[in-house]
Formats: sequence, structure tokens, C-alpha cells
Amino acid sequence: MRYELYYWTGIQGRGEFVRLALEDAGATYIDVARVEGDQVMMPFLRGERSGARPFAPPFLRAGRLVVAQVANILAFLGPRHGLAPASEAGRLYAMQLQLTITDIVAEVHDTHHPISNDLYFEDQRPEARKRSKAFCEQRIPKFLDYFEHVLEHGDGRHAVGRRHSYVDLSLFQLMSGLDYAFPKTLKKVQRRTPHLRALRDRVAERPNIAAYLASGRRIPFNEDGIFRHYPELDESQATRMLRKSR
Repeated sequence: MRYELYYWTGIQGRGEFVRLALEDAGATYIDVARVEGDQVMMPFLRGERSGARPFAPPFLRAGRLVVAQVANILAFLGPRHGLAPASEAGRLYAMQLQLTITDIVAEVHDTHHPISNDLYFEDQRPEARKRSKAFCEQRIPKFLDYFEHVLEHGDGRHAVGRRHSYVDLSLFQLMSGLDYAFPKTLKKVQRRTPHLRALRDRVAERPNIAAYLASGRRIPFNEDGIFRHYPELDESQATRMLRKSR
């Protein structure tokens, strides 16, 4: 089957979690907006096209089906491409972990847009600093400790069972994005995340993923996406106070 992926051009964003699964599976797909422009998504979002109406991209078209929401798309693709467990219990657990990844990704977004998506970062910078301080000091360690525990109490190499799944791909993207956006914070917690860091490296070495990462299809992280690197949001309160005193 040839898939059609719909997501905003110029950024990785949430669409990258789906893109990684398609690339890893060697699936045939087209990034429609990259070919036809972002406006191609509007009829779907307005409910003018057949199939389920998405609230926002990413969404995937597979024949007559339109599937939206990252976790839902991955749950759809997983069993079809060997990226999900065979058992119902395993598939439910994979979805649970993916939804938890969705939670932290939403919190990442809110570090630079804590007030409104309609405001620029510069218009909510003080609030972003406060939100990021709590995120770096409390939320990143809490989430990563949880995923580290998941790997440690599994086989040490995979998030679900003993086989590679779409959750492993999403954890790769999460760790890569956090390392781009909050390198100082990630360095502080690196001793607590050996399994996650090893998983990230293994996923990057998978043949299809390695080829994708080296290709022009992988858009670099940038300050228009979800994972944005603003140095002032990756500093401890002590460092900020020291700067102010100088």
C-alpha cells in the first residue's frame, strides 16, 4: 500500500514520529505537503474530503482510510509492518507508552509556548523561563526515569517485549529532540539514562533509519518545530542569577 502522510512543511514536529515508522518499515509513502504545499491539508481539516475528519496534522491516508493523531496512526501502522506486538496485551502496552510520549512532547511544546500558540516566543519569554525551569528540573527526570525503568525491567533493549517496535522509534525521536532542545539538562541526567541512550544509538544504526538520517528527507531540528533550542530555557536558576549579578 502506498501511504500519504500529511504534515506541515519545514519542520519535523509530530509528523516525524510517523515518518520514522514509515522509513523503518521501508513503506512506500509520499509526504504530500512537501510536494503540493501546506494548503493541500485544508480540505481535510475543514471536513470537505471523505474519511474521518482530522483536528490537526499529522494524518495518514491509506486507501479510503484517514487516520489522525500520532499514537493512533502508529497503532494502525504497527501491526501491518512488524512494529507492534502480536498479542492484544502487548499492543495495548505499546499504545500506553506512546501516549506517555505524547504527554512529554506536549510539555516540551509548552516550554516555549506556555501561554498561547498564537503568541511568539518573545511575547511570552518570562513565562517560558518559569515553565522550562520546572520542566528541566522536575518533569524531564520524572519521564526519563519512567522510560528507563520500562527498559530496565524489560529485556534492556526494547520498550515492549523482546522485539523492536514503533515505541523504540518514538523514544529515539524523544531523546534526540530533548538532546537538541535541552543539552545541558540531558547531560545532567545521562548517568540515569544508560538504557535510553543505548536504545537511541541502536535505532540510529538500523539500516533504513541510518539511510533516512543521512538523507535530505530528514529535516534538521529547528526553532520552528516542537523541539527548539533556546539557551536561556536550558539553564539552571542559579546560572541565571549569576548572570544577572554581573
